[in-house]
Amino acid sequence: MRVTRMSRTQKGAAVGLSLAALAAGATAGAGPAVAQPKTAPAAAAAADCSAAYRIEQKLSTGTTWRMCWRFEAKSGLVLEKVTYQPPGETKPIRVLTSAKIAQIHVPYDDGKAEYNDVTDYNFGSGLVNLAPAECPGGTIKTIKVPQPGEPSTNVKGMCTTTRSRGHAYRMQADNNKVYQAQGKDLLIYTVNKVGWYEYMTEWRFSDDGTVNMNVGATGSLSPFDYDAGDGRGWPIGKGAKAYATSHSHNVFWRLDFGLDGSSANKIEQYDSVVSAPASGQQGPTNKTTRTPVTKELAGDAKNMRWWRVVSNIGKNKDGHARSYELVPGATTKYPGRSFTKHDVYFTEYNKCEMYATNNPLNCGTGHPKAVDGWVNGQTLKHPVAWVNVGFHHVARDEDQQPMPVHWQGFSIAPRDVTAMNPLTPPALKGENGDPFPDS
Repeated sequence: MRVTRMSRTQKGAAVGLSLAALAAGATAGAGPAVAQPKTAPAAAAAADCSAAYRIEQKLSTGTTWRMCWRFEAKSGLVLEKVTYQPPGETKPIRVLTSAKIAQIHVPYDDGKAEYNDVTDYNFGSGLVNLAPAECPGGTIKTIKVPQPGEPSTNVKGMCTTTRSRGHAYRMQADNNKVYQAQGKDLLIYTVNKVGWYEYMTEWRFSDDGTVNMNVGATGSLSPFDYDAGDGRGWPIGKGAKAYATSHSHNVFWRLDFGLDGSSANKIEQYDSVVSAPASGQQGPTNKTTRTPVTKELAGDAKNMRWWRVVSNIGKNKDGHARSYELVPGATTKYPGRSFTKHDVYFTEYNKCEMYATNNPLNCGTGHPKAVDGWVNGQTLKHPVAWVNVGFHHVARDEDQQPMPVHWQGFSIAPRDVTAMNPLTPPALKGENGDPFPDS
């Protein structure tokens, strides 16, 4: 199911123009990104950018998210200076310094094609117009999109809206009173067309502090790639003649956290080991070990393993260090390239290391072009997280026409950012810690 991006001649031209396109980073826009809340005294301090490039949303449950945005020809939408202010917090809490898509690597099963959609084919420049019906209850932002070798174009391409996500919590108390709340999210998304594929890049900011990052592939199967007669594809249409070529989508995100406004965050890895019941024990035991990650790491997700990014200056009202936990999504790890063999990378910040693979920036003679080569033993003083989520796309009859969205992504979840559930109802705010301290 090879994606027909452009002709062979155009492909060569696109690669040649890739460096020039980097110069067309920030772009102009008009109008507010979302409806502004009536009271937002901390907005300017929380999101240090002009109103045209500021997103601010107070959700109905009381949480406010603030951030700045810019747009570049390669990664497309870049979110910066992201802050979270739940009910009960007097000021915004910085979560992310910046976040963006850092690569979409697409190798085909037959070995005849391999694409880097972000750096080779200017993923951002493929931004498409959104119809009002695609952004229900929200606002569509007009973005000036850089086009390699051509004038920039104005595209109504960024939706900001809110969505319900179902129960935020539910608890039946001893007196049979039920406490429940329906969760709300700020949703920001764009659609970028690369050949026959249309990628939906979605950022969901939840009222409980969780951030969900997803890429959904939709659009159309390439009608020129029904040629996988070597057993590596899947028959599409009547009989067994048109075989769509199978391939992988390996999506990389780049996250620069900057918790509480400091870049000097710490990384910790946690591993749990379950042992059989010892004599006299009712059940198995589980021991969890914390390992500080002090040097650059190429990490592999394993059962009962997780990582967190820890603030070096911020603590919640209980005196616990604020942190965010990486929550991996479903993935199919691609073993064909060294840079896709790991699930997460933590590297020391380098302003030249901006794209996970085929990095087009000139970082000096001999500097590796992919993220795996940047893990070389440096001490982590300003860590950057790179998350790799893979999807092996074996086509099916239901993929036409159009192709249903297939999603891949991950989340970051607050861990001790607030002393209690940020959405705790007033009647339960006193129940923090041991409910029977004198027993």
